[in-house]
Amino acid sequence: MSFLFSQKAERTLNSFTQQIIEEFRANAGRVGGPFDGARLLLLTTTGARSGKPHTAVLGYYPDTSDRILIVGSAGGGPKHPDWYHNLLANPRVTVEDGLHTYQADAVVLRDAERDEIFDRLVEADPGWGKYQADTTRILPVVALTAATTGPPPATLTLRMIHDAFRHELTLIRKEVVTAASTGTTAGLGAQLRINCLKVCQGLHFHHTRESGGLFPALLATNPDLAGTIERLDQEHAQIATLLEELQTLLTNTSALDVLPRLDTLIEALNHHLDYEEDQLLPLLGQ
Repeated sequence: MSFLFSQKAERTLNSFTQQIIEEFRANAGRVGGPFDGARLLLLTTTGARSGKPHTAVLGYYPDTSDRILIVGSAGGGPKHPDWYHNLLANPRVTVEDGLHTYQADAVVLRDAERDEIFDRLVEADPGWGKYQADTTRILPVVALTAATTGPPPATLTLRMIHDAFRHELTLIRKEVVTAASTGTTAGLGAQLRINCLKVCQGLHFHHTRESGGLFPALLATNPDLAGTIERLDQEHAQIATLLEELQTLLTNTSALDVLPRLDTLIEALNHHLDYEEDQLLPLLGQ
């Protein structure tokens, strides 16, 4: 009887996971339900025994380098998740973040590096600490580093890129509000600072590419856009200043003091993105 129940539970779980995967792929990485608003990715590993691809839905954290972090929590269960055993046997994996699909190399962090980063993640979300307390195994922390790079996919639209920034800033604001609610005057947590820095770097890179590539290309075929492009470039400069101010505040400023500047940045960026989409998407056929 327990075996039949186990089979039924596994089928239900697999069906639920497949629904999330389909929703993730259909909505550029966004899903609803219990994972609404989370940072999610799809990790496809090669089965250690079967050699077949297996896809898991995982939460992730940005890291200081060109890598991201995942944790093999399995909900605090006694066994490591299947995807962990798979990547031990075959460390080359496929990552889908909603915008990009790329090959990555998985490295299990060890010893002091693992402990330092895990402490950082527990500070960001105490749930990791609870999972660790619920099991005798050491929850593995895995770094995923992109192994392949290239141009953005042809299917990637300007609105999709913008929505990704909107989503990330919404998450960061929520995290800052949570940190501010503690009333502490201490600086932001280490992981929250990294989250903020990563989105700042991403915005700067995106605007640099637009000003140096997209805008000149549009002007070459649409000279009447000169006023629009000038305004967009001015807004890029204004946002760059706000990004620099925010990065300075992240060093040792309390969440209460960071929040107003973050709100100023979010408001300015949303006005900019809305205007840019209104002016440029029709010309881009998007």
